[in-house]
Amino acid sequence: MIDKIVLASGNAGKLREFSQIFSEWQVEVLPQFAFDVPEAEETGLSFIENAILKARNAARHSGLPALADDSGLAVDALGGAPGIYSARFAGAGADDAKNNSRLLEALQGVDDSHRGAAFYCALAFVRSAEDPVPVVCTGSWRGRILQAPRGEQGFGYDPLFWVEEHRCSSAELARETKNRISHRARAMEHFAAAWQALAEEH
Repeated sequence: MIDKIVLASGNAGKLREFSQIFSEWQVEVLPQFAFDVPEAEETGLSFIENAILKARNAARHSGLPALADDSGLAVDALGGAPGIYSARFAGAGADDAKNNSRLLEALQGVDDSHRGAAFYCALAFVRSAEDPVPVVCTGSWRGRILQAPRGEQGFGYDPLFWVEEHRCSSAELARETKNRISHRARAMEHFAAAWQALAEEH
C-alpha cells in the first residue's frame, strides 16, 4: 500500500493543495526538495511528456512514487503558444508581469472574438522511475484573453483570462471557486478516480 509520495515541485501552494487531497487517503505528500531532487530537464514537446519527465526524475532521486503536474496556457490565435513555455514566454527568469505583457503584445490588434484560449494541466503519477504504465490525467479550462489585466487574485496569466460563466477574470474569482473549476481541479477529479482504482489493485 502506498503511504508516501513525493511531489515533483517546490511550489508551496501546490504542496498544500495536494497534501489536502491525499490526506483523505492517508497518504503523506513530501516535496522534492526534501530529497535534494535536481530540477528535471523539461525536454518534452507537450504538457504530458514534461509531467512524466518530472515525475520520473523525482522518483529516481527519492526512491518513492512520484506525482508531477505540468500546466500552462494555449492561445488559439497564437497556434497554441505559449503552451509548454508559459512560465518563460518573455524569456528565462521572466515574472508574471513580463509574461502577461508579452502575451498582450503578441495579441495586439486581435479582436475579442479571436482571443479564445485554454489553460491545460497534465498530471503524471509513477510508482517508480521506470514505471512502464504511468497514470496520466488531464484537464482543460476554456476562456479568452482580455485586452488588459483585471483582478488581484491568482497568479500567472489569471488577470488576463476571462471566465465567461462567471463574467470576470480568473484573478477576480474567489480562490475556492477557482480551485473547483480550474484546469488543475478537473485533472485532479480524473486522478482521484484513477487513484481509487490503483488502491483497489493493492
